[in-house]
Amino acid sequence: MRHSVVDVQPLAWPLVRLAEVVDWLGQRETGGTAPRRGRIPTPLPVLAQADDETFARWLAGLAWPWALEVEPVYASYGEMGQVVRRLGPLLVRLPEPDNAGEPRFLVTLRRRGWWLMVLGPDGVLHRVAPEVVREAWGAAVEAPHLAALAQCLERAGVPAARQTRARRALLEAELASTRLGGCWRVRFSPSASLWSQARHARIPGALGSLLAGYSGHLALTLLAWWLLSQSTLTGALAWGWLGGWIALLGTAVALQGLATIAQNQISIGLGSIFKQRLLYGALHLTPEDIRHQGAGHFLSQVMESEAVELLALGGGWLTVLALVQLSVAAGIVTLGAVGWPHALLLLGWILGALALGWGHWHRSQTWMTTYREMTQTLVEQMVGHRTRLAQEDRAHWHDDDDQQLERYMRQSTQVDRLSIALTALIPRGWSVVGLGMICYGMLVRPSGVAPVAISLGGLLLALQALTRLVNGTQSLVGALLAWQQVGPLWQAARRGRDPAVPAGDMLAASAPPAETGQPVLTARELSFRYRPQGHEVLRECNLQIRRGERLLLEGPSGGGKSTLAALLAGARTPASGILLLWGYDQPTLGAAAWRQRVVVVPQFHENHVLSATLAFNLLMGRGWPPQPADLAAAEAVCRALGLGDVLDRMPSGMQQMVGEHGWQLSHGERSRLYIARALLQHADLLILDESFGALDPENLQRTLRYVLQRAPTLLVIAHP
Repeated sequence: MRHSVVDVQPLAWPLVRLAEVVDWLGQRETGGTAPRRGRIPTPLPVLAQADDETFARWLAGLAWPWALEVEPVYASYGEMGQVVRRLGPLLVRLPEPDNAGEPRFLVTLRRRGWWLMVLGPDGVLHRVAPEVVREAWGAAVEAPHLAALAQCLERAGVPAARQTRARRALLEAELASTRLGGCWRVRFSPSASLWSQARHARIPGALGSLLAGYSGHLALTLLAWWLLSQSTLTGALAWGWLGGWIALLGTAVALQGLATIAQNQISIGLGSIFKQRLLYGALHLTPEDIRHQGAGHFLSQVMESEAVELLALGGGWLTVLALVQLSVAAGIVTLGAVGWPHALLLLGWILGALALGWGHWHRSQTWMTTYREMTQTLVEQMVGHRTRLAQEDRAHWHDDDDQQLERYMRQSTQVDRLSIALTALIPRGWSVVGLGMICYGMLVRPSGVAPVAISLGGLLLALQALTRLVNGTQSLVGALLAWQQVGPLWQAARRGRDPAVPAGDMLAASAPPAETGQPVLTARELSFRYRPQGHEVLRECNLQIRRGERLLLEGPSGGGKSTLAALLAGARTPASGILLLWGYDQPTLGAAAWRQRVVVVPQFHENHVLSATLAFNLLMGRGWPPQPADLAAAEAVCRALGLGDVLDRMPSGMQQMVGEHGWQLSHGERSRLYIARALLQHADLLILDESFGALDPENLQRTLRYVLQRAPTLLVIAHP
């Protein structure tokens, strides 16, 4: 490591060497060797002028073998300092002098103390002040203002020693809201294996510290009480024995504190991994995963996710510590008045506790199934309460409630009985049986006071451990029950890591030239069925759409029109056939790039206005936070679609909250909002699935004219 530097230009990496940077970061973050990636994609000339999202996809192809993700980072001028200090590793694009030459990048790692660690092209880490990196990142934005600021400070008579500080304050005031790109964050993917993520978070080391600290605490505590017993049982209390006892207890308390710190570190690390993976999995659920689930099911998943984290961590620690303590207790009772029979009795008692816990698990499964059914039914009834008020006879609202409650109470009684037996019988029963065994040993083989005291100490230690084991077992049972709901989200995260795509080809297709005559979309012999053994909804479908075409697809309800739209938009995968976008299939382009270029407006009942601002609902597919140009474009599209009166009535305009908890929009206004949202995404192909059904004739004509004018290529699905 070298000394701190001020000029970061010598530390910048050229574009052609970024693959080396990703490999270095991969080895550092994962601590392993990446699998063979095949041919490393060579940067294309267009990559130098590519936008941040396209560049991130190219970097993602390099980072995929390391289970790393790359995401663009956008920050305002005033937030640059926080981004540089808190996020890392980062790739920061440095401004190019006169927009000439190959782009160069700065590679920053996590902060150490007051310094940022920057990886140089020589493979050496350099210490750089965060402010230096911040200035290098924002130099292009600052450059147009420097000359005017210099003249202003000169005329104001600001001393040269204070001009730097004054210039910085003026720039922050002038450019505070200016948005900057050119920055990419490299991070460990939540879809990686749990062991890899735990190792990355240094959890195995903390787990070793926890076990060592707790074992040391337990051993020193036992040794301290042995010293005290040696003094008290002999009838003479020596100050040396007492001092040793106090010293051992103090050391044991220190070790327990270290074990507690390690336990908290593990809990925070595992909780963070768990929540990130669940959120990652939820964002990668396919339409088929959620199509047949109701609001009650999703609410149950949210509630159970918190239960899994709390119960699993709490029950896991109690169980681990209880097993360590039981092993020590077994060794102690072996040295006591009874010997091996006492230890074998303890082992049999532990097996009985585990068998009782297994029965508790099976009973709890049935009880939890009934509970979830009741919860989901209640939530669904609450969501559809207005429909029930209008159409269902009130006398039949609660026909099934009594039967469900009776079944639930019966199963709850069975679970409670097992829980009481597990909680009361195992610890307290052991105290009775253990004392009986000690009394039997004293009668059969008298051995003096010391062995009896050792047996009593082992019995009490085992009693405490069994209490912990019972509590931990109950927590783990609750966690396993909750996992049945949360598990699909965890498994869905595995689908988030698609195989590495040939990034060079992807970039070549990211801006396809219109003059080549290549069709926008080509479908050949497409077939689709919802279930493996079901009938084919689509069979040998062929379609070709060229740039600038306006197509109308008509057909009766249930004929497969919406299914075809979902296939074309990449929301579903065909059972057979070929589907190409600009001559590339979806595995080549990637799901995200495909959906950016083919945008579908689903039917009204499958589209939603989120409880957020109108601006967010319009620009959610374009990028967030928006720039002034984005907001201006969104307002222009809304007014062109006839939503100008709505905007004028809203007190906050584009920042007005809409949705269930905000401004209520009519069906026609929602339909036009959905169309505006799709138009603002600049897609190559726009698919409207019965999007005009809620519009009156006047708004229909206005909307249709604007869509025909604005959409580069259009496919409209409608009834005959």
